[in-house]
Amino acid sequence: MKYTVITGASSGIGYESALAFASREKNLIIVARRQEKLEELKSDIKKMNPNLDVIIRATDLSIKENVYKLYESLKEFKIETWINNAGFGDYDLVADQNLEKIEKMLQLNVEALTLLSSLFVRDYSHVDGSQLINVSSVGGYTVVSNAITYSATKFYVSTFTEGLAHELNEQNAKMKAKVLAPAATETEFAKRARDIEEFEYKTAMPKYHTAKEMAGFMLDLYDSDKVVGIVNGLTFDFELKDPMFNYYSANNR
Repeated sequence: MKYTVITGASSGIGYESALAFASREKNLIIVARRQEKLEELKSDIKKMNPNLDVIIRATDLSIKENVYKLYESLKEFKIETWINNAGFGDYDLVADQNLEKIEKMLQLNVEALTLLSSLFVRDYSHVDGSQLINVSSVGGYTVVSNAITYSATKFYVSTFTEGLAHELNEQNAKMKAKVLAPAATETEFAKRARDIEEFEYKTAMPKYHTAKEMAGFMLDLYDSDKVVGIVNGLTFDFELKDPMFNYYSANNR
C-alpha cells in the first residue's frame, strides 16, 4: 500500500486536497494540529470510499522536535507523494510584527518544510513515481506589502523547491519536486494572518478561489510534468510553468 501525506490537512487547501486525492483512490496520511478536524476529514473520506486507509497524525509542526517525530512515525508506510501544505501568514508592518507569531511562522513555513522535504528526498528520490509538492504563494514570487516577512518565507519555499527540482533532474532522480503558488483563497488563512475572528471573502476580495478549486489545481500540477503551478495575480487563471527563478548549475563550471 502506498500513501499520500498532506500536512495542514485540517482545513482549507489541505482538507480539500485530501478529498481530491481520495477521489483518485489514494490512501492518506493527514497531519495537522487539530485532532477533531482530522477525524472529520477521515469520516468524509470514508464516506467517499470506505476501502481507503486514512492515518491521522495530530501534531504541531512549528515545534522542531515534532517534525522529526512525525517523520519517524511514518517509517513503516510506503509514501508515494508528500505535500507540505502546513503554513500561515501575517499581515503587519515589519516594525509592528508580533515576534512570537513570526518565530512560529518561520519555524513552520521554512524550517519544518525544509526538514520534511529533506528527509523525504533522502529516502524516496530513487523511487519511481514519487512526488514532493510544497505549497508556496503568489507572495512567493511577488513581494506583498504589509506581509513582507510572510512573502519572504514563501520566496524561500519557491526557490528551495525550484532548486530542488533542478537538483533532482541533474541527478537523474526519479522523484519530482513541484511548487504550488495560490493567490487569494477562501480558507482560514486571512483570519489567522490578520488575527481576527471573521473574514468575508465575498465582500473583501474582488477575486479569489475556493479551497476546492485550489485542490483541483493541485491535481493538475500533480498530473503535469511542469514544476510550478501558479495563479496569475491579474487574471486569476491557473498556469503550469517551468521553474521561474534563474538557476546556476555547478555542472556548468
